[in-house]
Amino acid sequence: MERKKNISMAVIKRLPKYQRYLRELLNNDVDRISSKELSEKIGFTASQIRQDLNCFGDFGQQGYGYNVRDLYNEINSILGLDRVYKEVIIGAGNIGQAIANYTRFDKLGFSLEAIFDANPKLIGLKIRDVEIQDIDQLNNFLKNNSIDIGIICVPSINAQKVCDMLVRGGVRGIWNFAPVDLGVPEDVIVENVHLSESILTLTYLLNEKDKQNK
Repeated sequence: MERKKNISMAVIKRLPKYQRYLRELLNNDVDRISSKELSEKIGFTASQIRQDLNCFGDFGQQGYGYNVRDLYNEINSILGLDRVYKEVIIGAGNIGQAIANYTRFDKLGFSLEAIFDANPKLIGLKIRDVEIQDIDQLNNFLKNNSIDIGIICVPSINAQKVCDMLVRGGVRGIWNFAPVDLGVPEDVIVENVHLSESILTLTYLLNEKDKQNK
């Protein structure tokens, strides 16, 4: 079966969850699993799991289920985790430092090449052996290094300027933690992580639950 075209973003956003649960199964020495068993672990219906995976190919066998290692490797490949991505962090505040210290990214194939900030008190410090450089060095660094992903962790007032610098430097993937929507060319992909929007979604759901319980 060939991969379907125009796969919905909802399906794509479920793939990392499949990857995580399959990794846990491998760590527990599970060799194969049915869609029903996987549904009990992951929280999606068996039908939903089969539909999602069928968007990318025919991975299971009737009466056998899924080979966990094969499916894990296939999903890694679909997610693009069969290569190394070079990334830079702009903004070495709390969020930037947290991302730089998250060792799981290394295991997934993300290589932190540099960190930049405008605060003189931070410049020269190191986070996991990566020195924080002056933001004024960013353009030159991008000119001399091929970077795949730029991680923006600066205040919203500076985010678009930083984004423009990254785009001019050839970066085509932006992971944006600034609470602002960025303007980018069509060939640049932006993934926004707006923390305030996420917690407001949580408060909405809490509020709705309280209303139901009254």
